[in-house]
Amino acid sequence: MITITPVANLDAVVSVPGSKSLTQRALIAAALAQGTSQLHGPLASEDTHYTMTALRAMGVACDDSNPDCWVVEGRGGLIAEPKQDIFLGNNGTATRFLTSVAALGQGRFRITGSERMTQRPILPLMQALQGWQVDIASDAGNGCPPLTIQAKGLAGGRTTLPEGKSSQYLSSLLLVAPYAASLAELEVQGEILSKPYVTMTLAVMADFGIRVEAAPGLNFFRIPQGPYQGRSYRIEGDASGASYFWGAAAVTGGRVTVANVPVPSLQGDAKLLPYLARMGCRIEQTEGGITVIGSQQLEGIELDMGDMPDVAPTLAVVAAFAEGTTIINNIEHLRIKECDRVSAVVTELRKMGAEVEEEQDRMIIHGQAGGKNLHGARIDTYNDHRMAMCFAVAGLRIPGIEITGEDCVAKSFPDF
Repeated sequence: MITITPVANLDAVVSVPGSKSLTQRALIAAALAQGTSQLHGPLASEDTHYTMTALRAMGVACDDSNPDCWVVEGRGGLIAEPKQDIFLGNNGTATRFLTSVAALGQGRFRITGSERMTQRPILPLMQALQGWQVDIASDAGNGCPPLTIQAKGLAGGRTTLPEGKSSQYLSSLLLVAPYAASLAELEVQGEILSKPYVTMTLAVMADFGIRVEAAPGLNFFRIPQGPYQGRSYRIEGDASGASYFWGAAAVTGGRVTVANVPVPSLQGDAKLLPYLARMGCRIEQTEGGITVIGSQQLEGIELDMGDMPDVAPTLAVVAAFAEGTTIINNIEHLRIKECDRVSAVVTELRKMGAEVEEEQDRMIIHGQAGGKNLHGARIDTYNDHRMAMCFAVAGLRIPGIEITGEDCVAKSFPDF
């Protein structure tokens, strides 16, 4: 447990680790590429360690001895049968991505994870892979990991992703589709959430040499055949990690510059900034990065966070310090993250004295200026890194905020 100490005056310039989302996508593309890739500014964390360890088990040489530049020796889409199960902890991104990567191989692959991962659905991805003739089964028969794949490559042709509620299903399929035996086409049914993550995947694929034909609504894709090409690739600073520092400026009325998240950014989470501006913060862009200057009189707003679920908890904490009501819509998919983040955020905000309503797909926070109705509390993190980091922000303004299980930040931001 750690107690957060309030700050009287916040004026800081920080650099955040590399984007977790970009690091994991670049690792997959580099592993499948022909030739050697250098990944500059990657994120070294628990999640990316799981991804890299799994790729090594599948025969890909990855050198992370230089923390600033990882070297990946691509194998042109050749995936070796691992000698043991692939354990991925509670890394949802890697579990979805590597399930499809395993399908490219020949032989038996078993994907396992933590107890929480056995509760996180993956059936739509399985169904889409089955459309490409992949032999894949949920061991428990419930559409969740562990998964067993009797791999013999991707047939290609046309398949359907039954739902787009997790963009990771779609990104997983796109990343491996260039290696199908015939030209791959992919249709997505239902609403596609977190579209910026799909756009990010397409951008990484293009950077490694594969340009996908995508319908304007991102509900149909035609993916050309051919290998990725090894290259030198620079990874942006993590906008999700930056959100806590921008949120800190908002709740304290201070000033924080994050020096290494670019504008424009490939990351949808950078769109948190216009919402903070609507609440009363001032946003400045300089050569030194993006600066948020907080306000002592934040105002509640209504917004849709379907495209940026990872920063919805940050915004919810900031909203507790804003005068009036903030309504955060379209966040039902937060319930299948590392924990049920909708319920968890509501529970912990109420511990602090906030008035919060929970609905299936939204949170309604009735805030007071400066959080004058809030008080110290012991915050449970549910072994979820984002819970630990967003509630630490509240502790910079409110005395007595204690964070339990704080080591969970190792998942994405070990130095937080």
